[in-house]
Amino acid sequence: MAWRTRREALRSILSGDRCVRPASVHDALSIRIAEDIGFPVGMLGGSVASLAVLGDPDLTLITLTELAEQVRRMARAAALPVLIDADHGYGNALNVRRTVEELDAAGAAGLTIEDTLLPQAFGEAKPQLISLEEGVGKMKAALDARRDPSLVLIGRTGAASVTSIADAVARAQAYEATGIDALFFTGIKTSADLEAIVAATRLPIVLGSPGDDISDGEYLGRHRVRIAVQGHAPIAAAIEAIHQTLQAIYEDTPPKQLKNIASSELMGNVSRSKTFSRRAADFLGLK
Repeated sequence: MAWRTRREALRSILSGDRCVRPASVHDALSIRIAEDIGFPVGMLGGSVASLAVLGDPDLTLITLTELAEQVRRMARAAALPVLIDADHGYGNALNVRRTVEELDAAGAAGLTIEDTLLPQAFGEAKPQLISLEEGVGKMKAALDARRDPSLVLIGRTGAASVTSIADAVARAQAYEATGIDALFFTGIKTSADLEAIVAATRLPIVLGSPGDDISDGEYLGRHRVRIAVQGHAPIAAAIEAIHQTLQAIYEDTPPKQLKNIASSELMGNVSRSKTFSRRAADFLGLK
């Protein structure tokens, strides 16, 4: 299949013996930049997808169709394997099946399904979780929907910061038993918590923003953590750069005095201008 190479690359990371930091990517340009730099894997977070597509905060406002289209654009632009935050699968277990089908076809290398109750319930200010039984049903539905066996399916739980580490362990064990490929945990801040998870499970581990006490890559690698997400600074940096540049233009700053502008060489590399020039020569007779 067209996407198998990048999916196998993600599987190689998960089956390896070290922890890697993914590139937080959100569109065609950012994925190309990450690929050119040499990142082995990218991560499209739900919050950055919402910002990139809608300009809205992470409130589960983006739809599956919008997410899948963004993934499709990114997969077309670069071959970098990208792990997609598919939130709660956009509904119940049957919606999870549809989510897997769409992201599989769009070119995701892998995706995560979490057990957070989304959208936020009426009158509840704090995050809530679905039941363990419903979470298991979602994992089974995701596996049932997978057409390409190389697509990576990861069960995600935020129980460590919502209920308890004991609940996180119980959920991880139940999700692991369904046959998913890896486990994603958020809210893990201490070595004791991580070691409890490692002792109780066997699958590769993905961590979202691990605590400072367990941020060392070698330590994480020894404890079966294969991917450690460190937030989504690139989109925040891009927003700051655009804001500063537009503010300077609004204040009549001459073009040559604008700061931190990409060189023509970098713009050409990111847009793959040499490739398109060659195609124009080959197919349009342009020299």
